[in-house]
Formats: sequence, C-alpha cells, structure tokens
Amino acid sequence: MKKLLYRSMNWMFGFLVVVLAVTVIWVGCNEKYQSPSGPEEVQENLLSASNPQVKAVMEVQDRNTNAIMAKTGVVGIGTGMTEDGRPAIIIFTKAAALEKGERLPLAIENVPIVVEVTGEFTALKGGGGGFNTTLRHRPAPNGVSLGHPNITAGTLGCLVTDGPNTYILSNNHVMADENLANIGDNILQPGPFDGGQNPADRIAALSDYEPIVFSTSANNVIDAAIAEVDNVADVTGATEPGGYGSPRTTTIAAAVNMRVMKYGRTTQQTTGRVSAINATVNVGYSTGTARFVNQIVISGGSFSAGGDSGSLIVVEKGADARKPVGLLFAGGGGSTIANPINSVLSEFGVTVVGN
Repeated sequence: MKKLLYRSMNWMFGFLVVVLAVTVIWVGCNEKYQSPSGPEEVQENLLSASNPQVKAVMEVQDRNTNAIMAKTGVVGIGTGMTEDGRPAIIIFTKAAALEKGERLPLAIENVPIVVEVTGEFTALKGGGGGFNTTLRHRPAPNGVSLGHPNITAGTLGCLVTDGPNTYILSNNHVMADENLANIGDNILQPGPFDGGQNPADRIAALSDYEPIVFSTSANNVIDAAIAEVDNVADVTGATEPGGYGSPRTTTIAAAVNMRVMKYGRTTQQTTGRVSAINATVNVGYSTGTARFVNQIVISGGSFSAGGDSGSLIVVEKGADARKPVGLLFAGGGGSTIANPINSVLSEFGVTVVGN
C-alpha cells in the first residue's frame, strides 16, 4: 500500500440503498456519552443492502447510471426514496434546471425519479465551544487537528491497533499527501494550518496508506492511512469530555436512514442520517479526480466542513450507539461522503481501539 493525502483546505431514509455517481467531492471518541433518548432506543426504518426491494432498485439504477450521468448538469445518481416512503432513484444535479436540451425522466423502468439539487461535490480540506480542536493537545483526543507537514489540516479520526502497535487512523489525503508522502514521514498535531511545526509537533509516523487511483474509471474504495503513535500516552482514543466519548470496537454496516454522528476538527460533534449506501462518486482532489465505489452518503448540511476529513462516523442512538460506521473524507452541497469502516480496517488489518 502506498501513500496519499490532502494539501489545501477548501472543503469537503423507509426503503432503499444507493449507487450514487457524483462528479466532484471534497476531502475533511469517552464513555460518558448517552443518547438523549436512552441507550435502548431502536433506530427506525433502516434499509440495509440485503433488503430485496433495495436490491431491485439498485439493479435498475445500475443499468441506467451511465446514461443519466452523461447528461450535462448531473453530478450523481443513487437509490433512495420519495417523501412518502416509496422506493426511488435519486438524481443529484448542479442546478435546478439542466442545460438546454437535457431532460430527466419522471421514472425509469417504473421506478420514480427524485431530483435533488446539491451543486458539485468537492474534496474536503481546510477549515476554522469551549474545547479548541485546532490547538496542540497532549494527550490528543479523537477529533482534533492533524496532518502531514505538506498539507493544511484534517482530523485525527480514532486509534486502531494490530495487537502490538497503536496507530492513528485518518485519510490518505490528510496523512499521506495524495500519494506524495513517504512511509516514516512525520504526522503533526495540530496540522500545519493550525500552527503545527515540524518536527516539534510530531505525534506519529506514517506507517501505511492505500494509494488513490486518479481516474474516473477507477474503483477506489478507501481514502485512508495509518500512522504509528510515538507514545501511547500522547493519545486518548476518545473524544474530549464534551463529546460522545470512546467509539465501540465492534463495527456495523451503514443502512439507509441510520442516525449517525461524528466528532471533527472543524464542526466538532454533529449528527446526520445515512441517505444512501453503495454509492459511486467522482471526487475532486488537488492531484485530479478519482472515482470511488461502495461509499456511504450522509445528509445534513451542517454535518461536516473542510478540515473534518478523517473523522470517524459512528451510530448515534440505540443499542448500537458509538459503533463505527464510516471514515469521512469528502462532500459538498449538504452531503457528506464516507468510506465503509470495515473496508478501511480490513485493508490495514487493524481494529478500532474502544470498548
């Protein structure tokens, strides 16, 4: 596995699953937390990829993705639902109206169409409560500013372990500079944009990353990297006391309408809902555009912002609260994109440090 990261910091529901195809996307844990509704609350109306109706709509979407994506002004397509809960294909557009001569159907193979204006998606970098996530912290909690010396700043997602070693988990574009970093490079906390100095603010060394293939025909699944911590006493493995605390070690697959939360460098603790799964998106980086498949889409315009890249996304409520779901890396137009956490962990052979 190689290297990859981000240098600047601009930006970054019941019946079905999604296969989203987008055009440009951006790249940006304390046991005291309890859901406001109590730990026994069950999340409502979740639609997993194993649902037969979800599978059927996804098949229709898959057959028509290329034709719809070829229309000027369309930035994505996926499987979702209408306001009254009927299965639907969601088409994401740059503006309310497509360019002259381009039209969208009302239905495809008897599946209704819902058009959602999101604008373009772009890679999540950059960014700006009582707890200041942009300062130097020792020990450093999950969710604070972090980055390679050659980037701006992203987020320390969480700690992971392979047994003998403890690593920081974040994005490739945050800790590996979009494939340009070298294994062993210093990782700073805070990131350079927030005043981190190399080597004085070193907290870890880059250990591994999954290279990003910059092509709109690629099949990237993760934008992720790990860095071995210099001293385990320098990290906590949990968010600061006002956050949700420690993540769970046991993970869970995302499902449509699942309530989730994250703690990140820029927007700190926020909540949202999974609006799509199995998404295909084109993500814009400084180096170029890269296509990602099997991604998670989260709705909520205030869920993330530039600099939140690398944040760990966990379940918000119920018996599964704080179980890791995804790794935030991109977004735009009120939507956030995340890698499936199980794909990230299996790539590096690690598990989340939690409880």
